Amino acid sequence: MYTKRPAISLSLIILLLSSLTACASNPGSKNWEQSFAADPQLKGNSINLGQNVANPNPKNQPPAELPADFPTQIPRYPNAQLQEVTSTAPITNTRWFSPDSADKIQAFYQQQLQKNDWRILEQPNQPTGSLTAKLNDLKVTVAAVPTQNPGVTEFTLQYLKETPSTTAETTPENTVTPSPTTEATPEVATTPTPQETSAPDATILTGTSIAFSDVNKAPKELRSYITELAELGVLTPAKTAGKTDPNSTIFEPNKVITKREFARWLMAANNQIQANQPAKQIRLANESSQAAFQDVPRTDSDFAAIQGLAEAGIIPSQLSGDNTALLFRPDAPLTREQMILWKVPLDSKLVTSGATFETIKQTWGFQDTFKIEPKALKAVLTDFQNGDASNIRRVFGYTTLFQPKKPVTRAEAAGTIWFFGTPTEGISAQEALKVKNQTS
Repeated sequence: MYTKRPAISLSLIILLLSSLTACASNPGSKNWEQSFAADPQLKGNSINLGQNVANPNPKNQPPAELPADFPTQIPRYPNAQLQEVTSTAPITNTRWFSPDSADKIQAFYQQQLQKNDWRILEQPNQPTGSLTAKLNDLKVTVAAVPTQNPGVTEFTLQYLKETPSTTAETTPENTVTPSPTTEATPEVATTPTPQETSAPDATILTGTSIAFSDVNKAPKELRSYITELAELGVLTPAKTAGKTDPNSTIFEPNKVITKREFARWLMAANNQIQANQPAKQIRLANESSQAAFQDVPRTDSDFAAIQGLAEAGIIPSQLSGDNTALLFRPDAPLTREQMILWKVPLDSKLVTSGATFETIKQTWGFQDTFKIEPKALKAVLTDFQNGDASNIRRVFGYTTLFQPKKPVTRAEAAGTIWFFGTPTEGISAQEALKVKNQTS
């Protein structure tokens, strides 16, 4: 009985096929045929199953938009998508994704900038290096690096537009002889009047022990740093109405610190904490020094500290071979990457080599590594080698975001200059304070 079933099944299949063939010309059969036909909307949309398509924007977020005042002189890479725009006056940073290689992107910008009469200030020494160029008062820096996502390159385009009041750069091809009404440069400035050379009380206050009344407003991890540095005479009170009151005990720990003020603190902290080590002291510049920055003339109240740090090679300037650092912008907010760039050379004389965006991401694990200025990469990587004594760990704690362009607070600045050196050869403000009290 069981052996007859296959034969019956085969006969049934042949019968059905014959019926279908016979009905092929029947109009009703068209409905039957169409029910098995492919969806016409799917035609032309071939799908390769198993294929992994790189998607730089997996969350399908709306694309970022360039600022309305984006300079038209800056060429835009045709095969790229804008991801993010951040601005910390006067610098604007744009971040892009492209399927093209890093060297192709750099080659495009180098060709276009030269074609449109931009002056190349810095050539990329490798495909992932940075390209810096300048056109009149506009400066742009392009840095491209491959991402971990195959077929996707991330590049940043940072631009800065200098105002006429702060731009005084002269080159052999555009040197201009100053007219009687033109402001003289620091190198040819006439002898200043007593009003011009009078230093503000902030500089005089450095070295005066102060007990601040609002330290409890600072993050608790940073309070002891502020207290000990204040007792050591490194810190100065916050300014009120543009001036520093010598009798004030207000520190304002969460207020943003300027580059001018941090330079003054950095100089004072290094020399006070390492008072017993003359070889590690930074010399203040004298009034006969040629100004390293065009906006910090010899008449500036903080010229001695800023110029001294530049002459020691701590702050990048023309003296250290950085021809792009013509302006210091002393009253601009200090950023995190600038703070690390200035501080690390005073901790370790051996700068770690091989600093790239990828090595920073592998060591620190920062998600925003590609936002760091290329010139600050070595300092950030060297700081990592300092272990728990690193400035970033001491001030910011555990973090996967460095936020290099974020302004630094006065409390964070104090935490940075509280300790100088390496874990094996370093000294803190607390230790220096003990030595000072014993000597007294």
